[in-house]
Amino acid sequence: MRSPICLFAPLLLLPTLAAPVFAATAAPVSANCGGSTTPIADIQGAGAPSPLAGQNASIEAVVTADFGGTDGFGGFFVQQADAQRRNQPGVSEGLFVYAPKARAKAGDLVHVTGKVEEKYGQTQLTLQGAIAVCANGQTVTPATLTLPVDSPSAFAAYEGMLVRLPQTLSVTDNYELGRYGSVMLSNGRLRTPTSVVPPAQAQTQIDANARNRLILDDGSNKQNPATVPYPAPGLSAANTLRAGYTVRDVEGVLEVRYGAWRVQPLPGAAVPAFDARSNPRTIAPARDPKSNLRVASFNVLNYFNGNGLGGGFDDPNNRGAKTFQEFQRQEAKIVSALKAIDADVIGLMEIQNNGYGELSAVRQLAAKLGNHWRVVDPGTSRLGGDAIAVAMIYDSRKVEPVGRAATLAIDDKNRQPLAQSFRLVNGNKQALTVAVNHLKSKNCPDAANDDLDQGDGQGCWNPTRTRAAAKVADWLAGNPTGVKSQGVLLIGDFNSYTYEDPIRTLESRGYRNLVARWIGANAYSYVYNGEAGYLDHALATLPLASHVKAVHEWHINADEPLALQYTLAYKSAEQQKTFYAADAYRSSDHDPVLIDIALPGGGK
Repeated sequence: MRSPICLFAPLLLLPTLAAPVFAATAAPVSANCGGSTTPIADIQGAGAPSPLAGQNASIEAVVTADFGGTDGFGGFFVQQADAQRRNQPGVSEGLFVYAPKARAKAGDLVHVTGKVEEKYGQTQLTLQGAIAVCANGQTVTPATLTLPVDSPSAFAAYEGMLVRLPQTLSVTDNYELGRYGSVMLSNGRLRTPTSVVPPAQAQTQIDANARNRLILDDGSNKQNPATVPYPAPGLSAANTLRAGYTVRDVEGVLEVRYGAWRVQPLPGAAVPAFDARSNPRTIAPARDPKSNLRVASFNVLNYFNGNGLGGGFDDPNNRGAKTFQEFQRQEAKIVSALKAIDADVIGLMEIQNNGYGELSAVRQLAAKLGNHWRVVDPGTSRLGGDAIAVAMIYDSRKVEPVGRAATLAIDDKNRQPLAQSFRLVNGNKQALTVAVNHLKSKNCPDAANDDLDQGDGQGCWNPTRTRAAAKVADWLAGNPTGVKSQGVLLIGDFNSYTYEDPIRTLESRGYRNLVARWIGANAYSYVYNGEAGYLDHALATLPLASHVKAVHEWHINADEPLALQYTLAYKSAEQQKTFYAADAYRSSDHDPVLIDIALPGGGK
């Protein structure tokens, strides 16, 4: 199950027209059976809250699933027998019975009495007295659910009922798979609205996304389960469940919990089979044969090396690994990714802002790649006042810096950019300028006035990011490295999606959007709340943009479960082993971007 995050509106469920499968009625085994009862449809009503909220009621219905016991939900679900259904449009005929001290058996026709209550957005009957079993071996016909839905209110019509999804659905989010055993499903992967449409049209896409997702839960209230059920036989570093995998014929009880609509699988049912073929893990993209230079951009998710001597991880400013053991695990994954990327120049974001000395984070990371790797040093003790900074490293066998390393103090919100010009070793004098950026995040604390979320999909701090983009463009137009080059390559985490104002501002200044040009509408480097888009950009001025031969996003991180990250928290001792591999997958939360360039006069 998932922690309390409100995600989306109700979905449309279509009733199946198949003949119900209903077993022969057994002789009543309780004297309470057959008495006066209230149909579940009358308890649920056509809206919320229940028209009978606060009143006592008796029902006679079939148990579809019992979620009592340790780590359960403290009760069971019942559904009106097919022959007794009212079949009223918009009215559910399923109900949760809260009975923390009782257990029920699926397939039993039961007679229960209790108080009708609304709890956390869901109607329930709080049991009073005993459960009377009237018959055994009963079955009910599942409703058919399909995504996306037409009406945001239709989902409530099947609250508490057994449902089946007979379509192929995509895993669109797996962030809480390890902690709560849940994944988000949708009909096709969801896209971040402003990655595919301008802000003025974002609300339409937001609404469409809200009608096209639900949670496949694990039928448990337990956090950090010892075995994460998805994918079977259990999650591990070698048995991942990536966003983009597909699944068919999901079945379970439909309910709302923690602000999200969920399918709870029937206890004892087979785990749904996920298909990895739609989005398998891949090796790093090969260099384009026509190129002679590869530049990469990689947000390394708070790479903090403490004091550089194995300690200092308890510093209050530390945003990364909490212990030296965690740091070693993190570093091994990042280094694996960087080596596989095989770039000549790498721009880094979210690296500890502790200078450029022998014990600095950036110097330590460069050394892990080999003694031929160098760090771009702007000649300052730090790069701005934030705990994290951008950085740039390069392979001295392939390229050499020319001119000066330059930086710009923008404001106290955006990280300072770093620019350096390079030319190929043994090439001619042709150069390019690489500028690494990391603009203000979309997190809203302290935002005010125009920087508040305007409801257009751009999130908080959009004006601050837009002004920073304009300042960076002006700064680079002044040739801060002092080198006449083939043009500027802007890379980094801009915390802005394709159609948002900061990117449009840079495009208006002559920068070509390379990811849009080479990858197109399906590009993404980051997944948030089940929506995929790209915050990590590559933009170039002419003539440099015309020398680009390929652009790749290597999807090693955004699609992978958070549980496979280096961290030790919320994992058993066994999971700390099985969830971890010293490989590139889930080395960060952002995917790296790779740009292959044929720099004139440099050969191949």
